[in-house]
Amino acid sequence: MHHFIRRIVGSQESGLVLVLVLVTIALVVLAGSHPDRATGATINNFWNPNTIVQTATDASFFAIMAIGATFVIISGGIDLSVGSIYALSGVAVALLLRKLGPMSDITTVGVGFATCAGVGLLCGLLNGALVVGLRVHPFIITLGTMWVLRGVAFVATKAESITLPTALTAFTKASLGLRGGLYPVPMLFMFLLTVLGAIYLTRTVMGRHIFAFGGSLEASRFAGLSLARIQIGVFAASGLTAGIAAFLGAGFYGSASSGDAQGYELYVIASAVVGGASLLGGKGSAIGAMLGALLIVLIRQSIRTLHFDQNYEWIVIGCAIIIAVVVDQWSTRATARQLSRAADNVRTSA
Repeated sequence: MHHFIRRIVGSQESGLVLVLVLVTIALVVLAGSHPDRATGATINNFWNPNTIVQTATDASFFAIMAIGATFVIISGGIDLSVGSIYALSGVAVALLLRKLGPMSDITTVGVGFATCAGVGLLCGLLNGALVVGLRVHPFIITLGTMWVLRGVAFVATKAESITLPTALTAFTKASLGLRGGLYPVPMLFMFLLTVLGAIYLTRTVMGRHIFAFGGSLEASRFAGLSLARIQIGVFAASGLTAGIAAFLGAGFYGSASSGDAQGYELYVIASAVVGGASLLGGKGSAIGAMLGALLIVLIRQSIRTLHFDQNYEWIVIGCAIIIAVVVDQWSTRATARQLSRAADNVRTSA
């Protein structure tokens, strides 16, 4: 039990949780309060159900994509195309449902989810196949597909915004018994995919292979791992989560266009890096990606809540990325020094 507690406290996620708690406390203290119009009770401007659920909902779209992108980053790659996959998936489902016409609500939701997830998965498989087949760095491949996929969405829609059936909006914005305009479905999807991602990475053989691939390519090759399958698989996961996020986002906002999710790749990569994923590969977690997304959205929320100039948002997020990378490098070097000292002690005692 003592070892288990030490392991939790010493994990990367525990530090993120502490930072989230501190930022939340600061917001609660500094946000002020207002009287409720109906009851007259004093309500904190931040610590209230509407703001909390809305913050988690805003984070869910980034977090879901960040979970898949973390798979790629752990493998030592990068995926810049997640925003474009999101846009193309949303556009594809909007065009398809418009062409199919009226259907039952359940069928509409099922077709919508299958289309978004399928398009996202195909785009991810395309990225992985190009990286493996052309032997070009993922940065270059996904930079190219980022433009190509958004261009396809632009051509397909002629830059128009397409309205989605109300059945999708009703599903994504279902209150599930909550009051006051609270819509927890995207947040629940975020938690579910975080759990599934964490189980896959830490409890399955394929998950351990991803860490091995990112930690040492040569060692993985000598161990007989299927390097091509691992690399294609991580991009497939990234595309799939982008497609799921598109399904939720398009349904939540009620429309899809080729301009959706522009710049999302920056938030997604930032969420993964702030969540502890190393750009050198071999390190990261699904839980960290979700917490990183929550922290970034919480920073955005704090700027709005405290009435700061919103132009500072990019500055703060950029600084957060730099700090996270520096801390990761420092931690890696410190661990390497400890291992070196331990090895020296073993040799000395022998």
